[in-house]
Amino acid sequence: MGLILCKWLIGAWAMLLHPFYVSVTEIRHNAAQQELQVSSRIFYDDLERTLKTEYKTPVDILHPANRKTVDGLIADYLGKHLRITIDGKPLALHYLGYQIEEDAAWCFLEVKGIAGVKKVHIINDILYTEHPEQINMMHVVVKDVRKSTKLDNPERVADFVF
Repeated sequence: MGLILCKWLIGAWAMLLHPFYVSVTEIRHNAAQQELQVSSRIFYDDLERTLKTEYKTPVDILHPANRKTVDGLIADYLGKHLRITIDGKPLALHYLGYQIEEDAAWCFLEVKGIAGVKKVHIINDILYTEHPEQINMMHVVVKDVRKSTKLDNPERVADFVF
């Protein structure tokens, strides 16, 4: 029993030394509203650190002195590191905002005027420069069909056909 507890404690300690770096992005086509709804769940401390490094400015996501400035940084960062093409047409994602839930920042984006979706091409390298071991999970939902994949840094491209 003592040996099992000791192995468990060593495993738990090792996990603390090697934290997980994971984001989850869901892209959902809402046919009724003819829009693409995008949400990305990113650990807020990792996002904050990445924004500080990339934009060389202090960033406080939890208690921003100026929410509009933080929103602008996140919008610009996601615009550079999450790119979506639908049926061969690159999209301009419209950033809606973010909210904090537990240890994550949920970032919301949309694209209006998307009547149908057959092929989805995604380039996602969120947090790759900051974390070589970053994993980005991708979920795409079209007509209630959900397809998923995992991108391990440096993989950044995912394609879905519906």
